[in-house]
Amino acid sequence: MTHSPIAHSLAHCKTIAVVGLSPKPHRDSYRVAKYMQDHGFRIVPINPNATEVLGEKAYATLTEAAQHASIDMVDCFRNAEDIPPIAAEAVAIGAKSLWLQIGIVNDVAAQQAQAAGLTVVQDKCLMVEHARFA
Repeated sequence: MTHSPIAHSLAHCKTIAVVGLSPKPHRDSYRVAKYMQDHGFRIVPINPNATEVLGEKAYATLTEAAQHASIDMVDCFRNAEDIPPIAAEAVAIGAKSLWLQIGIVNDVAAQQAQAAGLTVVQDKCLMVEHARFA
């Protein structure tokens, strides 16, 4: 099972930095992060406009968050054009996986992250895929 990038990411990533995690419960980013948290994953919110989300301290950047937590996966709720610098930061902090949520595809950023050794998933919902594999 662990041959697919999705299964591999779910099996090997326990701490998930969620870029663009909203503190608003009706937002998809909040619902997905809460679901993953409820299933035993540690969530690290990345949102420069929040101080705390889901009981976890929020950080402005991945780099800042990585000084306080070992981040396995970077889950992105941002526009596709915002992904390249996030992917570069994911590589720089030593993340294992870069996950782009439904509707988010950036092949250039994905190729750069893959070339650096990250497992990359694009255009898939983390919550849906976890439910499917769990």
